[in-house]
Amino acid sequence: MTVRVRQLDTAAVAPWDEFVEAHPDGTFCHRAGWKQVIEDGAGHESPFLIAEQDGAIVGVLPLTLRLSLLFGKLATSTMFGVYGGPLAVNDEAYQALDEAAWKLARDAGCDTLEYRTLRARHQGEPDWQTASGKAATFIKDIVPGDEQEMLLQIPRKQRAVVRKSLKHGLVSDWSSVVSEFYDLYAYSVHGLGTPVFPKALFQAFKAVFGDDVLIQIIRDGDGLGVASLMSFRTKDTILPFYAGSSAHARGLAAHDFMYFDLMKKAVADGHAKFDFGRSKVGTGPYNFKKNWGFEPTPLEYEYRLAPGASIPNMSPQNRKFSLLIAAWKRLPLGLANLIGPPVARHLG
Repeated sequence: MTVRVRQLDTAAVAPWDEFVEAHPDGTFCHRAGWKQVIEDGAGHESPFLIAEQDGAIVGVLPLTLRLSLLFGKLATSTMFGVYGGPLAVNDEAYQALDEAAWKLARDAGCDTLEYRTLRARHQGEPDWQTASGKAATFIKDIVPGDEQEMLLQIPRKQRAVVRKSLKHGLVSDWSSVVSEFYDLYAYSVHGLGTPVFPKALFQAFKAVFGDDVLIQIIRDGDGLGVASLMSFRTKDTILPFYAGSSAHARGLAAHDFMYFDLMKKAVADGHAKFDFGRSKVGTGPYNFKKNWGFEPTPLEYEYRLAPGASIPNMSPQNRKFSLLIAAWKRLPLGLANLIGPPVARHLG
């Protein structure tokens, strides 16, 4: 039977998620709820695509159209996610999804289609390029045990830092307060010189995914929030995603405490894997994750390009952004938080 591609509707949400869960390459970033999160939280059209054959789903592709005057037009899968790209059961379904996504991209004026894949499928094919060796993800099995046994799974130097953090009277608050998480996150990204994502995006994550989104606030001995983390979870994996902190966090090793306490909760909740997410090669976060004993797995993001187009580079490490980053750091925090979200919604 010929493969037919259509857009996701409400009736297909549950079958979509069942397909993602059953597919060996399915991730949290492929779930159908991202459509509503991106549309409600960032205002981008997201035509999620379903491939059907003989009445059954044989492939899915989460897709977002970023149509920005400042940053250009891009079709991407999955926007704001670490992972993405099509999932299918056969080559015919993959090809049908590729062509449908490319047509949507070109009809919208986009000259680039981005798949955030772990493994590229189009190596060496005309019109496709792969960006490999620039970023990696970090995934590791969690071995259950008590606190001391889990500490011994961490390399010696990092273990010493975690042990120190346990002496500062820090506690994790799991009450899921988006506003407090967001305040700490906004403060942190301002210090990096980047605009903050809209608060509505994080509210949408929590509203759409419910208990599969964890919000963790690290409080000091006086009850003051000093660090925050939004994590996503599937039945077997915990994925810490958005982290923030105050100026006091470093002296308390609050981030080290935060991730270790999340690992403990992951074990208690029955998760088997800890996915530390994506980092650019050679950056501080990349080295931080290696210090925890996580080995990098190179990401092979791939791009279909129209004639004359090139792979977009929106990384803060891009030299052309250096002056903008320096200027953004000098903005008052309140002003940065006011004008940042309309800009940052195009950067996910």
